[in-house]
Amino acid sequence: MNWTTPADLRAQVLKLWNRGILLASMVSGTPIFPRRLIVKGPTSVELAQRFDEVRGWIAGLKGQAKPCRVVWRDINHRVLGSNSVPDEVWIDTLEDALGLIGKNQDAERFAAMVAITGERHPELLSWLGKRPLRALELANEWPKLLDIVAWRRQHPKPDIYLRQVDISGVHSKFIEDHRAVLSELLDLVLLQNEIDDSARGVSGFCRRYGFRDKPTRIRFRILDSDIAFVPSGTDQDIMVTNDTFAQLDLPVEKVFITENEINFLAFPSVPSSMAIFGAGYGFEMLADALWLQSRCIYYWGDIDTHGFAILDQIRALFPNIKSFLMDHDTLLAHQPQWGKEPQPERRDLPRLNSTEVALYNDLRQNRLGIQLRLEQERIGFAWVEAALKKL
Repeated sequence: MNWTTPADLRAQVLKLWNRGILLASMVSGTPIFPRRLIVKGPTSVELAQRFDEVRGWIAGLKGQAKPCRVVWRDINHRVLGSNSVPDEVWIDTLEDALGLIGKNQDAERFAAMVAITGERHPELLSWLGKRPLRALELANEWPKLLDIVAWRRQHPKPDIYLRQVDISGVHSKFIEDHRAVLSELLDLVLLQNEIDDSARGVSGFCRRYGFRDKPTRIRFRILDSDIAFVPSGTDQDIMVTNDTFAQLDLPVEKVFITENEINFLAFPSVPSSMAIFGAGYGFEMLADALWLQSRCIYYWGDIDTHGFAILDQIRALFPNIKSFLMDHDTLLAHQPQWGKEPQPERRDLPRLNSTEVALYNDLRQNRLGIQLRLEQERIGFAWVEAALKKL
């Protein structure tokens, strides 16, 4: 039997709730009731053949369909005579709908959010109407979120860390945990010239809204003891902010960038040189160090398609950068150390030179092996030292 039951009626209204339609109507004021629900009842044949079941179905709708309004239809059956059966079922008011699915308290909480938002930041009512269920999840935190929006509005150029935001009952961890929703809210209330639109996502929250961001740090080693950065006689493994690094202008001629930490730590001594611990695809941190442009820079990455993709990317910042130990000879000399690259790159890399392109094409077209790679830390140390002597 597939006749509509009271549970089916509740499911129809619950679907309106799950789509946010009921709560959204509380923001827009657009009436969505009375609303007719879908009702499927017995056919004329079923009335005659399953009359006891039909009577049970009718009794069920009579006793449990409240607060729905049932419209009855009189039928005259040639066997059973005159009978009344449910023809239509209506929900007349929002209150009736909420009562049917047991959402009265949730709706009251949402109504309180609408009221306080209308008083403090009416621009955000559109967000409540667009994302009512998400808003309801934030009901307990909503006053604090409005406090943060108000604070930022009163400080157009904060230029401080989130830790320094002084709002009663709000700590920086709360702001950090709610960066995604705060971004949506701040975009609605702030002027366009108060937003750095080049910064996106949770990671770009601070820069987007004028807060100081956690500084990027650059780690490097001086490879020549005669030009030690710190006269301590110890290994010169140093980490500074990118702003500080941009101002250093170190007295070196060669700069080696390597992706592997052990390679970085074990990099041999090289006269008038330094090593930088790389950052995968993120080299923007080096962009402000203009003094690097006048140095001879070498990039040492894995011999695989992504290693060459990173080389192609960093060459956009440093056009004269050279690859180091990313060649056919090195690859073929270490065949026992070959591994498999999980998800190779396939696109063209326009900044590679002819030698690099030849090896990259061999790799991406599987000419030497399927998804072949040679990780940089698998290259023999003697091979590294010999290559450095040739420079």
